[in-house]
Amino acid sequence: MTPTPPHPRKSGNPATQAKIELSVKQQREQQKQEKLAEYQRQLARRRRSRLTWWVVGITAGLVVVAVIAASLIFTPKRVSYEAGGTGAEIEGVETFTNETTHVEGTVEYPQNPPAGGPHNGYWLNCGVYDQPQQNEYAVHSLEHGAVWVTYDADQVSGTELDELKAQLPTTYALLSPYEGLPSPIVLSAWNAQLQVDSASDERIPQFFEEYWRNQNVPEPGASCTGAIDGPGKQS
Repeated sequence: MTPTPPHPRKSGNPATQAKIELSVKQQREQQKQEKLAEYQRQLARRRRSRLTWWVVGITAGLVVVAVIAASLIFTPKRVSYEAGGTGAEIEGVETFTNETTHVEGTVEYPQNPPAGGPHNGYWLNCGVYDQPQQNEYAVHSLEHGAVWVTYDADQVSGTELDELKAQLPTTYALLSPYEGLPSPIVLSAWNAQLQVDSASDERIPQFFEEYWRNQNVPEPGASCTGAIDGPGKQS
């Protein structure tokens, strides 16, 4: 801070007194100029600070938008179906008669993969799995109206697997690899099953339309969440 100039001394000589007064005015003017310069520096710093925060804010906003856009682009879209049970006939669908009881331990099922029958008291939470799942849990999910889509991981992968995922509804559906399937892809519902060779088979959505949340299952409307998360759950 520039010190305040001392009170100007007086001189009996008019010329000397004029010089003294001129010197004091110069000091005061210098002080004003210094204060003005400091004020301008502060304004410049504030402007730079505001600009920095604007840049940071805009950059963060663009990152958020990019993340959202990427999620919309790269996340497989899910379709929706109406609850089934209309009695529609679909070529290739086999139907069975299976009992519904809760048991402990493993079960030997007549279908491969199972499409109903005795099962564990806990169900498998619906979702996408990248590892094989225990039959006894998955069958309980079928009892609640879920559709279990199983695939041979050696034959179905990459874009075809993505195509298969895209045909799943957001709820009451299971997807998992399965060893020893009779075809590359098998769709199972309670007491109904369809074997297909490709994810592009037009009967896949037809099967969902008829058997997804079918009101003829033993426990229609029962939950498909809140029980067992199997290994490799992705969503």
